[in-house]
Amino acid sequence: MQALKGVDFSLEAGEVHALVGENGAGKSTLVKILTGAVTADAGTITVDGQQYPALTPSLAKELGIGIVYQQPSVFGELTITENIALGVEGASVKGKIDWDSRKQRAEELLQSVGASIDCNRLASSLSLPEQQLVEIAKALGTDAKVLILDEPTASLSEVDAQHLFTLVRRLRAEGRSIIYISHRLEELFEIADRVTVLRDGQTITTQPICDLSRQELVRLMAGRELSQVFPKRGVPIGEKRITIAGIDLHAGEIVGMAGLVGAGRTELAQDVFFESSSEVAYLPEDRRKHGVIPEMSVSANITLASLQRFFLDFDAERQIAEAFREKLLLKTHSVESPVSTLSGGNQQKVAIARWLATGPGVLILDEPTQGVDVGAKSEIHRLMCDLAEQGMAILMISSELPEILGMSDRIAVMRQNRIVGIVDRADATQDKILSLMLGESE
Repeated sequence: MQALKGVDFSLEAGEVHALVGENGAGKSTLVKILTGAVTADAGTITVDGQQYPALTPSLAKELGIGIVYQQPSVFGELTITENIALGVEGASVKGKIDWDSRKQRAEELLQSVGASIDCNRLASSLSLPEQQLVEIAKALGTDAKVLILDEPTASLSEVDAQHLFTLVRRLRAEGRSIIYISHRLEELFEIADRVTVLRDGQTITTQPICDLSRQELVRLMAGRELSQVFPKRGVPIGEKRITIAGIDLHAGEIVGMAGLVGAGRTELAQDVFFESSSEVAYLPEDRRKHGVIPEMSVSANITLASLQRFFLDFDAERQIAEAFREKLLLKTHSVESPVSTLSGGNQQKVAIARWLATGPGVLILDEPTQGVDVGAKSEIHRLMCDLAEQGMAILMISSELPEILGMSDRIAVMRQNRIVGIVDRADATQDKILSLMLGESE
């Protein structure tokens, strides 16, 4: 299978160039070629007028190409100083180490990205936004002229995302070039200069972002209209299913929960799940750590929360896996395939199927579409509407305001570990939700 065929991509100095496409479009392969992790079968890479048939990781670094992945690769057992030194100097340092100089360099790099972080802290104590700033500082420490940001705001709040945008604009003003990869299309219009759309391994178009509408960008990426991404349907509201932090959730209702990172949304969801009866199912935020077990098969993952029903009954396990494969439009070669072979969106569907197999009346979804493409996002939203129509009550935690506004019947806003407001769908606006999140409406 050919991952890329006929891709043409250019990046100018002092430019933020968005790279978009659905999962499987070829974005990751292109990035791996640019960073030297994968060697292309054909074609050339030109950097500052010099052509290269292929790059290696060391050559890419030497040419000033750096990358910050969606999941920061910090070493939790090491301090911030040690993490930055390892990224800047590599592992080949010999002789006596000047720790004072290392710390000073780390402090300078962190200051350059606007981070006020104690360099003596262990990386494991950092929040995700802080980890990303450390990763960017490491890249700048290698004198990166090209910085690839892969889904940088996937786990960030609106406020943290704005801080990141401020940093990106400053780096652009310094003449650095940014390749910006994101499934959050609305932010591309705020930060990008140009956008390249990939589909099925090919370049579909490269245009100034100002020449496109969001509707047109969705159509170019996936061949579907924007209205299909948030297919909210009106459903009759039924009986009360559960009360969470004073909020009654009813059958057929989707309640969105908004808030900044650290507001307490995930902690609340976990408390409800652990203290409630088996009627409540919970899809965690981090599917890689808690959502799926990549080495296990699709069928084994789906039945993992229902082992009493399926223990050693492999025929029944395969039957229910096939049923969810059809119901959720799960794209996999076989239900016996390892989950690691699936795209991010399909892994998320497997995680959802695991809890649906338990037959819950209440479903808590923590960042259900984080890091998935437009197509998978619309399918997950469609599934949510189907479940609501079947009488399920859904609590959806999301840091993506368009998703909160597009899919919720009511919106609960958390700030500093408490609910500070509940807004009906008809009255909800982005400004109103943001004001509650920031405490400006209290």
